[in-house]
Amino acid sequence: MKMRNSEKGELTHTRHDVFGMDFHDFMVKEQNDTSLELASEFGISLREVKNIKKHLNRS
Repeated sequence: MKMRNSEKGELTHTRHDVFGMDFHDFMVKEQNDTSLELASEFGISLREVKNIKKHLNRS
């Protein structure tokens, strides 16, 4: 029996990131880049950078 894959299912399996962003890459770059550089690099706001850093520090 062959299973059908939806576009959404394929996208989920082919991408290893969340919300279009690679968090491993973010963690590596956060050590050397400023918040403004991170926001620019990942296309997110400064507030989102602050929230992500806050959540990463809790883990």
